[in-house]
Amino acid sequence: MIFYLTAAIAVLAAGAILKVSHPVHAALYLVISLLALALIFFLLGAPLLAALQVMIYAGAIMVLFLFLIMVMNLRSERNQSLSLPSGWKGPAILALILWLELMLLLNRYPAEETNEMTAIEPKAVGHALFGPYLVLVEAAAVLLLAALVAALYLSRKGRS
Repeated sequence: MIFYLTAAIAVLAAGAILKVSHPVHAALYLVISLLALALIFFLLGAPLLAALQVMIYAGAIMVLFLFLIMVMNLRSERNQSLSLPSGWKGPAILALILWLELMLLLNRYPAEETNEMTAIEPKAVGHALFGPYLVLVEAAAVLLLAALVAALYLSRKGRS
């Protein structure tokens, strides 16, 4: 049940990205979608992947996107103010639902106390990323670079 609700939130947030007119609101919906994907990874038994999803994509990449939005000044002329109450209600409600789901999961399945420490070494993650998953990592890097170049090209097109 929680999986389907989280998947529905991810799809709703991804669809809302296309519907909103303000780029910052679209970025907020993208954060909600990425957090929902992290919760899905957690539900599927991949807590490391969920943590990486939150740290890398919902954290670092979204800071880069918001920086680009601010640099390019993508506000529309008719919507100069960032109307906090109306534009942030949807992402806030979806984030609240995701938070409640996570709290329900953590209360339902408390952490097991074991004597042995299971630690994932950074060396093992590095070998995995640059071993069998090298093509995927490179493809993601090229895709992000192409998106940045396209955004800069589109922002410069009207100025010259």
